[in-house]
Amino acid sequence: MARSSSLGRIIAFVALALVVLVAVLVSRAMMLKSKQLAVEQVEPIAVDAQLAAEHLAGAIRFRTVSDDEASAEAKAASAAELEAFRGYLAQTYPQTHAKLGLEVVAGHSLLYKWQGRDASLEPMLLAAHMDVVPADESDAAWTHPPFDGVISDGSVWGRGAIDDKLCVIAILEAVEHLLGEGFEPQRTVYLAFGHDEEVAGTGAAAIAELLKSRGVKLDFVLDEGLPITVGIVPGIGPDVALIGVAEKGYTTVQLTVETQGGHSSTPPRQTAIGIAAAAVQAIEQHPYPARLSGVARDMFQWLAPEGAFAQRVIFANDWLFARLIEHILSQSPDTDALIRTTTAVTVMDSGVKDNVLPRSARVLVNFRSLPGDDPEEIVEHVREAVDDERVKIELAGPAWGSDQPSPLDSREFERVNRAVREAYADTLVAPGLMLGATDARRYGELTRNVFRFTPAPMTSQDVSRIHGVNERVHVNDFVLSVALYVRLLGD
Repeated sequence: MARSSSLGRIIAFVALALVVLVAVLVSRAMMLKSKQLAVEQVEPIAVDAQLAAEHLAGAIRFRTVSDDEASAEAKAASAAELEAFRGYLAQTYPQTHAKLGLEVVAGHSLLYKWQGRDASLEPMLLAAHMDVVPADESDAAWTHPPFDGVISDGSVWGRGAIDDKLCVIAILEAVEHLLGEGFEPQRTVYLAFGHDEEVAGTGAAAIAELLKSRGVKLDFVLDEGLPITVGIVPGIGPDVALIGVAEKGYTTVQLTVETQGGHSSTPPRQTAIGIAAAAVQAIEQHPYPARLSGVARDMFQWLAPEGAFAQRVIFANDWLFARLIEHILSQSPDTDALIRTTTAVTVMDSGVKDNVLPRSARVLVNFRSLPGDDPEEIVEHVREAVDDERVKIELAGPAWGSDQPSPLDSREFERVNRAVREAYADTLVAPGLMLGATDARRYGELTRNVFRFTPAPMTSQDVSRIHGVNERVHVNDFVLSVALYVRLLGD
């Protein structure tokens, strides 16, 4: 009887605890408040859509290709295209080139200065890059040749339509528009257009160093980055503009195996390739752990109030559901990259003939790191995973850690946020983590407010066009991107 009474009390206690837990979970979800900035309805900005589209199409026709593996002749041709492109910009935007100062930096990068009325205010800097990745012009999958700059079916087609001549031309369209209205900015504005972002970013680095040498401190930087996602964020109906407030670090680790070689008729138990393959398997079987923290957590906290009730319950109580969230996000490469330092085996070189034992094998493994996972620590992580003295492990090429996220409670973030909300009235805004590398990181010493945003709506299919086939932007979307820069500059 006593045992039954004791069991009853335990059951009652457990039931009460569950009721309390559910009440806490639900109440926390109901207390979530929208983080979306309230903006008043504003008049649309008049932009000549056809003329702006023609200007972007014209920019695409310049083959400003960056390619580390190109021949000397091809690199010289690309340099000539950059020179011709600079001439095109001067001809297309006469007021900008008459009223803004222009310096050519590091051979081909461009730095414009629009003097503000109040010299006591720190300048803003709008960044973009003029170079593009190569395009296989023989690929029949291109609807229009990649460097023809065709306007068709309501879109501008070609390499750079999004990455990143969209931003270069949209910024200059906005400046030319404001100059035509007699506008003078209150604070000085810099426009920084790099010429080699796709390979090294030396142009942006030189611009940043030049400004630093002059004692310039920036109010904020806005560079290319995350887009307005359309149907990409699960559980969220409206489009979501993700403003990148940080980008992941970059580290490539080289694995090298040296052996005696010889004839394939008398092979050892493991060849150089076998040793390297075992090392690769060990690395892939020991990925970095997932962690819902930092910018990724901020993004979901901003979007949770806009989602379905179940989604609000989960993200309002991530102290309880963090492991579940991490498991769900880990199922897709796109979302998995938000919550862990990623591992990608990208190159393996070895062997010369089918009957010759290879004397060496080389593997490159690329890591895109979350804050806190620095290059040296990544190398040590690889050594521990491989645990084989026959494998030499070292850094390969430049490496850098993730930068510190820009603050979300700053006046500068609100300014960018407001410009986006005004230009795209029905779009949600959230902070985001840039997965790739941009020129933006070069300006980190000049300001704590570095933002990465490409003002173009993109579906998953559109995202695949970047560096891929049939890169394009809708004319109406391009017009809105011009309007966004007008609002940002004219604020």
